[in-house]
Amino acid sequence: MSADETVATRVAQALKRHGVELIFAQSLPSAVILAAEAVGIRQIAYRQENMGGAMADGYARRSGRIAVVAAQNGPAATLLVPPLAEALKASVPIVALVQEVERPQFDRNAFQELDHVGLFQPCAKWVRRVITAERVDDYVDAAFTVAGSGRPGPAVLLLPADLLREPAPKSLHPRLATLGSWPIDRSRPGDAAIAAAAELLAEARLPVVMAGGGVLTTGAPQALARLQETAHLPVVTTAMGKGAVSETHPLSLGVLGPLTGPGSLGRYSRQFLEEADVILLVGTRTNQNGTDSWRSLPRFARIIHLDVDPGEIGRNYEAALRLVGDAAETLNVLAEVLTSRDLSQRRAGREKLERQIARTRAAFEADRGTILARNATPLRPERIMTELQNCLTPEMTVVADASYSSMWVVGQLTALKPGQRFLTPRGLAGLGWGLPMAIGAKLAEPQAPVVALVGDGGFAHSWAELETMVRLGIGVTVIVLNNGVLGYQKDAETVKFGHYTSACHFAPVDHTAIARACGCNAMKVERTEDVMPALRGALSADAPWLIDIATDPDAHPSLSLFDGTLDRSEPSRFAMEEV
Repeated sequence: MSADETVATRVAQALKRHGVELIFAQSLPSAVILAAEAVGIRQIAYRQENMGGAMADGYARRSGRIAVVAAQNGPAATLLVPPLAEALKASVPIVALVQEVERPQFDRNAFQELDHVGLFQPCAKWVRRVITAERVDDYVDAAFTVAGSGRPGPAVLLLPADLLREPAPKSLHPRLATLGSWPIDRSRPGDAAIAAAAELLAEARLPVVMAGGGVLTTGAPQALARLQETAHLPVVTTAMGKGAVSETHPLSLGVLGPLTGPGSLGRYSRQFLEEADVILLVGTRTNQNGTDSWRSLPRFARIIHLDVDPGEIGRNYEAALRLVGDAAETLNVLAEVLTSRDLSQRRAGREKLERQIARTRAAFEADRGTILARNATPLRPERIMTELQNCLTPEMTVVADASYSSMWVVGQLTALKPGQRFLTPRGLAGLGWGLPMAIGAKLAEPQAPVVALVGDGGFAHSWAELETMVRLGIGVTVIVLNNGVLGYQKDAETVKFGHYTSACHFAPVDHTAIARACGCNAMKVERTEDVMPALRGALSADAPWLIDIATDPDAHPSLSLFDGTLDRSEPSRFAMEEV
């Protein structure tokens, strides 16, 4: 140990011990960033803290490692609040290192002094300020432990600037643990609870699994796929749970949530959930969007709810059986127990069930085919999603911005394997996070292609990060759905009030000019025949690319909100056919 080792050096060494390879920062706290770069930790210098926090979010979701973001005190710290709030709601582990004013300056109206404890408490699991050099390793380890254990989420460590320059005393109890991957601890329910769940599923007439974002932790998609196949269980996912199972599996029902309007897959697949007598909820908050405003689950169904957070179990639907534990650990044991149960009835009914599910997919494709046959200009997003699907590989990560971009991705694309990643900011659904989350996802798995789908409204929040992509050589393909409007706002206001405000229309923006000004490759697309060549060219380059596609301002996803309002409500084709 060097005699001139400082607290900042000790922080950097602790990060290195936890396997941290990247830190999302903008040079501050300077002492920490300099020390981190000195020990080989790469700084990913964002242009704005809101975007840096979203980069950390995308990195943590895609890598299975706890992300680290850093910021200056005061206004910079306030800009970390939105992405940390998203991470808290979406259960994403992030450690935020935030500089404080010097300790002798506390509570003296120092420059950019702010109550950071009060600022971050509503949007983090844990907020602490380090006061003494002797406790540095303790606090760094505690931050990682809190972020990556139990229900994951953000932890904030406040670092006074003068403390970072102090000599670090030799530790009497050196810490050796590596805590950078998550989940840190895996627990599962007791054998009796798992046996009871197995009995309920084995004896059910029409059981269904609803999987949320908690099923996308390491190993959980594979465990769910095993359960799906072993127990012959149909699986539906929430928007955040998309990719938890392969949607090419004959027992996969796709994403439900609010996507139940005319022309959606959910229009047909929702019947399976409505008729279920036993529903296994896994890793879902049963939130408004995940349950179509709490209308999706039938009142008579018996609920088995598996979640790592006991407070989420029974929050909105009383659970007949509570399973508190890690998704991967619990699902693997549950699948194993079910192999010793009598599943002959489920096995005998599987062929008919698969035919019913195939019929729902065929009905959806027929509806989509009607839209695509019009070959309209400006282009329909469904056409763009169809072309993107043809480029999709199991290793590709697709990231969407909030609002309609998320709905086009989760409702129109098909996951090709258990665990394929579709990242959507559905915790708080703030606009602008699609591009930075994609940057984080690409840094997490540099060899895997990453596509970001953003609307022109959301993209305006984050287009400065195109320069970040170029400067750091981050090969993300950004698709801008350029329709000149705030789509959801325009449509929702029309449904609720009969008209919409003047904020919903934009002046024309040349996104390709903005991209080229940053040194990013860019192309405009206005015709159907140009979509596929543009996608293939950008994806094959593995370089920063922007594709600006002129899209129909009146196109909208098939949300239940628009059923019978913007969209003509028709009887479900699936419901009319004998199954």
